[in-house]
Amino acid sequence: MTNMPQQDTKMWFGISMVLVGAIIGFAGSKMSGTAAIQPAPPTAQVQPTPSVPEEDPVPEYASVKAVDSDDHVRGNSDATITIIEYSDTECPFCARVHPTMVQLLEDYGDDVNWVFRHYPLSFHASAQKGAESLECAAELGGNDKFWAMIDMIYEKGSDLTKFGEYAREIGLNQTAFQTCLDSGKYAAKTAEMMQSGSQAGVQGTPGNLILNHKTKKVAVVSGAQPLQNFKDAIDGLLK
Repeated sequence: MTNMPQQDTKMWFGISMVLVGAIIGFAGSKMSGTAAIQPAPPTAQVQPTPSVPEEDPVPEYASVKAVDSDDHVRGNSDATITIIEYSDTECPFCARVHPTMVQLLEDYGDDVNWVFRHYPLSFHASAQKGAESLECAAELGGNDKFWAMIDMIYEKGSDLTKFGEYAREIGLNQTAFQTCLDSGKYAAKTAEMMQSGSQAGVQGTPGNLILNHKTKKVAVVSGAQPLQNFKDAIDGLLK
C-alpha cells in the first residue's frame, strides 16, 4: 500500500510533462506562423524617360556642295546667306514653302539669296521630267526663265502633259523646249544634284540648308515650315 502514492505521483508527473510539452509545441507553432517571411513589396516601376525628338543633323559647311555655274541663283549672288533648297516639282510641301522663300528674299534683300537644286523623288511620276524641264527653260531663256518655270509649275501643278504649255506661257519656244525635254539631256545633272543633297544629309523634300559664307556656319530647316522658323535660323546665323 505504501507504493501506490509514489506510482500515482509518477503517473501524474508524466501526464503533466506531456501537457507542458504540448502547450510549448502549440505556442511555438503559433509563433512560427506569425514570423513567416512576408513577400517583399513590389519594386516601384521606373517610368521610361520620354525620348526627345532628334533634330535634323547639321552638315559641315565644307560638306555642302559649293554654289557654282551649274546652279540657279535667285537674289543677290554676293549675299552673305544662301538658302539651298533641295526640291521636287511634284512635292506638295515644296509648293507650299515656295511663297515663303520668295518672302524671305523680299524681307532680307541683298543679305540672302536662294539656290534651287533638284531632288526628284522616285515615287513622284513627273518629278524627274519636272526637274529636266527647269533646266531646259534655263537653256532656252536663261536664269530668269528657270525661275519663271518653277513659279509656274508650283502655281499650276506638276503635270507632265502641261510643261510645254507652261514653257510657251513664260515666253519660250514650245517646240524647242519639247525637243530639249524629250532628249533627256539633263537627267545626269539632276542626278548629280540629288547625290550632293544626300551627301549633305538631305533625306526628303524640301530639304533646306542655310549657309553663312562669312562664318561658315550652317543651319537646317527641313520641310514646309513657317516663315518665322526660317527667319529664326537666318537671324541666328547673322549674329
